[in-house]
Amino acid sequence: MSIAAINEQLLRAIGVGVALLDADDFSFRFQNDTFVDWFAPQPEQDTLPKLLPEFDAKELREQLLAKKRFTAELNFRKKRRTMIFAADFTLTTEAEGAFIVLVCQNISRIREMESMIDSYSMMVERNTREIKREKEQVEKLLLNMMPRSVYEEFKTFGVVTPKLYDPVSVLMLDFVGFTEMAASADPSVTVSELNDIYSAFDRIGEQFGCERIKTIGDAYITVAGLPDPTPDHSRAVANTALRFIRYLDRRNQGHPNQWRCRIGIASGSVVGSVVGIQKYVYDIFGPAVNLASRLQECSEAMEITINGPVKDALNEQFLIESGGTRKIRGFDDQDIYKIRDSRKGVL
Repeated sequence: MSIAAINEQLLRAIGVGVALLDADDFSFRFQNDTFVDWFAPQPEQDTLPKLLPEFDAKELREQLLAKKRFTAELNFRKKRRTMIFAADFTLTTEAEGAFIVLVCQNISRIREMESMIDSYSMMVERNTREIKREKEQVEKLLLNMMPRSVYEEFKTFGVVTPKLYDPVSVLMLDFVGFTEMAASADPSVTVSELNDIYSAFDRIGEQFGCERIKTIGDAYITVAGLPDPTPDHSRAVANTALRFIRYLDRRNQGHPNQWRCRIGIASGSVVGSVVGIQKYVYDIFGPAVNLASRLQECSEAMEITINGPVKDALNEQFLIESGGTRKIRGFDDQDIYKIRDSRKGVL
């Protein structure tokens, strides 16, 4: 076997297509079997530009004259399939003249694999974005149900340890005549207005550092002093309560439905924890919650009723009037007080 035949077998074994081109006119002088199998040149396709009309022969010539070598990626359509080749052109000068050695490797499979990897990567990225978006929605929902620090504990450990907070100030709000309104008005209008009002309350409470705990129908409960203790929790809920009433006053001036509330504020201890197994909810329990509820019942429409400890904390900052002594269910007789909106001490 001749050296040329051995070289030809080696070239076939490694799957490399080789062609020898005349440097002057790019006509084929030699093509190995692999090259012929891939490109199947017809007699009239006796030059590279005729075989590959879209190939830039001008650039090839310029690069070879400048650098003696040029690499490119060739696309060749064979039947219905487009094949991709990595082509390496090398200019060589022999006694017979100048020639170009063209070495091709079929990289179609590599490109297909790269395309599949890109497709999978895009799918993974899309799924990752969807998972992240769903996670953010769940986080947003849970943060709407519990304070952030409680959520962080729940996320880390899966449970929330009940904690005693003492003292805190609890605000309990209830709307006057809501039952009659709900029974007589369009339910969608009532719920829509209630949602607007509660959203405004949330924004006001957040402004003063209050944490809305829950709403029960027309009852709204917010608290200051938990989960992070704050020395001015009474002032925070008092300012919040006054802003609630101001908001309703302004709103009632432009709406047919008149929303009027009663508010009770009490300071004391509460226990905060997540309750429930399948439907989690963060809730607070304790004397301050019960007393705020009872004090709310002592209020007239658009009035704020507080107990003694709250009054002592606010006495120098708000206009407070005595409401007398009342028998509070579940508690001893209590001296109650009313906060009047003098705008003194309001942030």
